[in-house]
Amino acid sequence: MLSSVPSLGWADEPSLVDWTQRRVESALVKPLAQREGKRSRFSRERQPPSERRVRVTQATTSADKKGRAFVPFAVDARFSGDNWRQNDMVGCVYRGSGDIYLKFGNEHYPAAILLGKDVKPVTDVCEAAPPPSAPSS
Repeated sequence: MLSSVPSLGWADEPSLVDWTQRRVESALVKPLAQREGKRSRFSRERQPPSERRVRVTQATTSADKKGRAFVPFAVDARFSGDNWRQNDMVGCVYRGSGDIYLKFGNEHYPAAILLGKDVKPVTDVCEAAPPPSAPSS
């Protein structure tokens, strides 16, 4: 006999893609929009986009050199009705800690850099470890 009671074990847990999108939106996109909203529109800095969207670029986690699981993402931006500019920001979110890193050039920085924090680049993040080599015979 089959049970008609659904299993609730994983029902409340969001998918990896949903979790990543929510984490980036709440910890990066929304605070960044609030900070940009306080800036003068006459500033010489680049005007903020009118809209941003988070894209998760990989539906599974990757492991870095230290074995920590991360998920890569991109943030696309639209400026006053223009087409979407893909990859305005790229980075990754660490699954265990929720830490977010953004790539600028060849280096990764904590996302706090966009919120005005003085942070240094971090090595060995957001880069998948090479696959283990096959043992030689």
